[in-house]
Amino acid sequence: MHIVVERELELRLILSPERSVPVPARLGYRSDDPYAVHITFHVDSAFPVHWTFARDLLIEGVFRPCGQGDVRVWPSKADGRSVVLMALTSPDGDALLEAPAAQVSAWLERTLLAVPPGSEGGQLGLDDGLAELLAQ
Repeated sequence: MHIVVERELELRLILSPERSVPVPARLGYRSDDPYAVHITFHVDSAFPVHWTFARDLLIEGVFRPCGQGDVRVWPSKADGRSVVLMALTSPDGDALLEAPAAQVSAWLERTLLAVPPGSEGGQLGLDDGLAELLAQ
């Protein structure tokens, strides 16, 4: 049985230091893909945007700056609130998104309860598959 942990929330797309727009999003985690988190932006639109990156990157980014290349994550403050910033880069463009830290942290905690750190490999069934191959 696979576990799915989802959370809908509103992110802010930072356009400039003075301007941002709301972006509906869904955080997703699946125990059958235990190393990854999935974020879908524009959830109710005809063309949602999907991003997938390491769960560890988001966990670390809640506490300190991390990542390089296409995904960077770091904690910050906005209007006195704790937020998590995510800088995403693709050939189609760049985006800086702000997420409420408390909601992201609570969701991450649920993913860690579903699949504790260090136990991800056991979720993939590699040992069973290897045993089956060697038995033949």
